[in-house]
This record gives sequence, structure tokens and C-alpha cells, in this order.
Amino acid sequence: MAFKPNDLSVLAYANNFTLWHYTTTDADVTGTGYLNIASDMVRANDLIITSLDTDGSPSTSFYIVSDVTDGAVTVAAFTA
Repeated sequence: MAFKPNDLSVLAYANNFTLWHYTTTDADVTGTGYLNIASDMVRANDLIITSLDTDGSPSTSFYIVSDVTDGAVTVAAFTA
């Protein structure tokens, strides 16, 4: 499937940081170019809480936006 901008929502914003929620039937959002459509919305160090595979085996994962350059969004699994 493809990224759906309407399924990306702001949960909180403060001090140039945004906490997002994204829900999808996809099992992964880390593939090359998956979030590029959101490059004008997200910034490096934003956190995205994802509800993945909502029509199969649902799970929740946290991702940090590690880079946004020239329309390309890179995310990595968030680990504390």
C-alpha cells in the first residue's frame, strides 16, 4: 500500500517538535520513499506513533524522523 496523508495526525506540538500518530493497514513504514509525501509536514527529530497492520495483526511502533532532505523522509525505530 501507499502512505495516506489523511491518516497522519498531529497529537502535540511544542518547541519545534511534533508528536504524530499514523494508522495504516501496512505492516511497515520504513521502506524507501514511504513517507516522502509528508516531507513538507515532518521534521527531523519528530516522533511518529504508528498503528500498523490494522487489518491483520495490529501492532504499535514508535519511529523517529531521522532526516528530511530534498523531499526524502528517513525514519528509524525509536529506542529509549
